[in-house]
Amino acid sequence: MDTLYRIVLKPILFRFDPDSVHEVFISIGEFAGRVAILRSLFAFFYDYRGTDISKTVDGIRYRTPVLLSAGFDTDGRLTRILPALGFGGEEIGSITAHPSEGNPRPRLTRLARNKSIVVFKGLRNRGVDALIKKLSRTKREKDFVLGISIARTNEPEASADVEAGIADYVASFKKLVESGTGDYYTINISCPNSYTGETFIEPALLAQLLPRLREIPCEKPVYLKMPINLPWEQFDELLALADRNGIQGVIIGNLNKDYSHLKHPEDAPSEYRGGLSGAPCFALSNELIRKTREAYGKRFTIIGTGGILSPEAAMAKFAAGADLVQVISGMIFEGPGLMKAICERYAHEQASGKITS
Repeated sequence: MDTLYRIVLKPILFRFDPDSVHEVFISIGEFAGRVAILRSLFAFFYDYRGTDISKTVDGIRYRTPVLLSAGFDTDGRLTRILPALGFGGEEIGSITAHPSEGNPRPRLTRLARNKSIVVFKGLRNRGVDALIKKLSRTKREKDFVLGISIARTNEPEASADVEAGIADYVASFKKLVESGTGDYYTINISCPNSYTGETFIEPALLAQLLPRLREIPCEKPVYLKMPINLPWEQFDELLALADRNGIQGVIIGNLNKDYSHLKHPEDAPSEYRGGLSGAPCFALSNELIRKTREAYGKRFTIIGTGGILSPEAAMAKFAAGADLVQVISGMIFEGPGLMKAICERYAHEQASGKITS
């Protein structure tokens, strides 16, 4: 089926505007998730059905160690179809305290030869209240984990000053915790495509945000979505703050903002705006995962993401120290069978003793 995707369907899809293709696929996935026979059909082709590769991380059981990364299903519309594609969970969002229209189109630009997508979405989402309402009315699929990524609303009011930004994060976090929505929460401090950019990757400012979030009693895991363009010294400062403030884990990492990492920079838009997904993130992410694991041992759960375009790339993330992995671009470039292929390779590595749960 993936050969059919790569040879027939992908060349057709890549002729169309990626923003429109994304919206169409979200609608198709949402509809398919509501229909049992369609869920079963997708599962027949794409779900993993091999030996047990489940993992329990921070008290949460993942049927498979492969998750959909935040940024694809921003409003929680795909929660019922994704288990049929081999995913063990997804990270919804990033969501914000108030609805946001996001940045003007194009929000997505394919760089096919670079195996990358320029992402300039600007936190387009319907807001935390709409998400809570939707998920409260959506049937939960068995053994499917829902993480929720929280960011700062992309509007001038929420960006007026640091205090306004903190209040925005706190408002979303408080509503999610009090409603019991989601299985874990990620604080996205590294989204560049908003009015103020990555304000809270400054250690002095993160040191103000995390204690405010900690004031809200939460029994579920809380993670940080980390940038990947920082020097290790500053990255380590953020990890130390996370450690002191009881953050359970880190997601490494977010989009690559350095266009020099493209193999074919001439393919990039003339106006550099947005971060790079996919292949340009792979090496940077792996190195930071490795250094974090070496520096902090088992203190942090690590979810590895960035440039997973093959089962081998996913295994490299695990070898570097990741507990779980997240994908988006690989699914787009390689097809919906990628997750199953990763699971099968993981099972093989587990059986041979190269990976331990």
